[in-house]
Amino acid sequence: MRAVIQRVQKGQVSVEGQVLGRIGPGLVILLGVGHGDGRTEADRLAAKIANLRIFADAEGKTNLSLLDVGGEALVISQFTLYADCRKGRRPGFTDAALPDVAAPLVDYFAERLRQEGVRRVETGRFGAVMLVEIHNDGPFTLFLDSEDLTR
Repeated sequence: MRAVIQRVQKGQVSVEGQVLGRIGPGLVILLGVGHGDGRTEADRLAAKIANLRIFADAEGKTNLSLLDVGGEALVISQFTLYADCRKGRRPGFTDAALPDVAAPLVDYFAERLRQEGVRRVETGRFGAVMLVEIHNDGPFTLFLDSEDLTR
């Protein structure tokens, strides 16, 4: 699994003019699922993200986690994180998991964030054309790959 996480002041996702999810301060998480990913990768990634110390403490140092600050999360499925741009000019997406595998894992990941203690977790709609509003705080953006993570 791959995730682009952005620390935000607020975020929102809409489909066809209907707001599906809206958060205040916290993280927008763009989440991609690859071949071979499963619950183990989702567990590892959710725990890592919930506990990453990327929020400022009283001294302005990034010492606090999403859990520490009571932040919220907006999870958006993003198969394009598995784009292969090495050849030609059109990205290939064969490394992304098929929807019947990816969609349940995105939902599972969101549930794991809740179980980790994230007080509010909102999501988009898998496979939909979504309008995602991200109000970056910093900006502060990180890329995580579950293959690279250790607890």
